[in-house]
Amino acid sequence: MKSKTMPPYDAFMNPVIQALKILGGSGTNEEINNKVIEIMTLSDDQLDVIHDPERGSQTEVEYRLHWARTYLKKYGVLENSRRGIWALTAKGKQLDKIDPREVSKFVRTQARKTQADAVKDELAETGAETSWRDDVLNSLLQMDASAFERLAQRLLRESGFIQVEVTGRSGDGGIDGKGIMRLAGLLSFHVIFQCKRYKGSVRVEQVRDFRGAMVGRADKGLMITTGNFTKDAVREATRDGAPAIDLIDGDQLVDKLKELSLGIQTNTIEIEEIVVDRSWFLGV
Repeated sequence: MKSKTMPPYDAFMNPVIQALKILGGSGTNEEINNKVIEIMTLSDDQLDVIHDPERGSQTEVEYRLHWARTYLKKYGVLENSRRGIWALTAKGKQLDKIDPREVSKFVRTQARKTQADAVKDELAETGAETSWRDDVLNSLLQMDASAFERLAQRLLRESGFIQVEVTGRSGDGGIDGKGIMRLAGLLSFHVIFQCKRYKGSVRVEQVRDFRGAMVGRADKGLMITTGNFTKDAVREATRDGAPAIDLIDGDQLVDKLKELSLGIQTNTIEIEEIVVDRSWFLGV
């Protein structure tokens, strides 16, 4: 079904290049993805397809965009930094478009690796990244609702919020908690939050319901989910003239937990490199 309704990964290559040119030559994964979606006018039905519902919340579009960027990097058109920022190389800046078939052929026939080795290495790299993320998301999905709300409370406290309370109860319009965000010690914003712990997509109706519950009770709203948000839900959250609602999807939640070391420990492994100075021995 996916292959019939979804463009193949190589169809995303030129839109990625076009998106980066529009973004000024560089951008985050999220910025590139959003711009490509706009350029390709992908439908909500396409955007809502989850790549592997049993393993996480990554959408099929995000998965194919990942591979498009990877192939373009191997082709020398893109580069990316440790901070996760993608940018056009000097070669990429000179190109308006590429032949996706040529890119795919080049990657498959690189002199230093066989096709099997290249795919194996890429899958190993992607698999390692996906594995720990899946572990986190699966752990979050196994928590009960109240525990997930307490985790959101801890997350906000660690992020600088004060007076964070979990208030979730029936008949409260879906509001699970509230807190105050202090900005530079000068300004305060009252924020209410809602937690949605499931694999699916948060739809526009749910954003509207949450906004209705927050009117007159807070300056901003925050929705946190282990899943993702539909295109219309994102548009509704940032609609002009309406109270602002910030959205945190599963991937952003995992990144934030890792940043704050909440349930995720990052170990740095040092590798010792030994260089023998042969000329030194000859000069003794």
